[in-house]
Amino acid sequence: MNDRLTVRQATVFEDVAAVLGPKNPQSSVCFCLSYRIGSKENQALKGPERGERVRELCAQTPPPGVLAYLGDVPVGWAAIHPRADTSFARNLKIPHLEDGAWSLWCLRVRAGYRRRGVTTALIEGAVEHARTLEAPSIEAYPVDNGESRVDPTMAYVGTVGMFAAAGFEMASPTTSVINGFERVIMTHR
Repeated sequence: MNDRLTVRQATVFEDVAAVLGPKNPQSSVCFCLSYRIGSKENQALKGPERGERVRELCAQTPPPGVLAYLGDVPVGWAAIHPRADTSFARNLKIPHLEDGAWSLWCLRVRAGYRRRGVTTALIEGAVEHARTLEAPSIEAYPVDNGESRVDPTMAYVGTVGMFAAAGFEMASPTTSVINGFERVIMTHR
């Protein structure tokens, strides 16, 4: 097996489901839809309907994000899309900074593949993906956790340190809080 880490557009639903989907197909998991679609639709979708909605998004241009692969195995996910087409466009706690910006809001690495550079590759791959589609800037909304540990269930937003290491700069505070940590807006230009 080729153990090279690569990042590709999330166009293969089965690969997205391998990273984000539930073990039981009848379960209602986030499937990274909460910020991607309107809250009314998000709350209405249950069980397998959620996966089918993601399948539809994978067939659209641009797709809903990028996937990291170790060889041919999907090992990580990053949600990235034009902010105007996400709930961040209407979010009162995360201020609007720039027209045309893309939002990078979720990072997930499968168990067994953590601490191998997957998150770094996902952030870099998401930025590259947005750039190829002419994004003027990319925004991320990580927690400002300092040196404190972030609960793994809330770590999907990332941390200031990981985005700073990938070339993002602090842009604005927010009034959004996750797991007791304030979120900030960081941008990559």
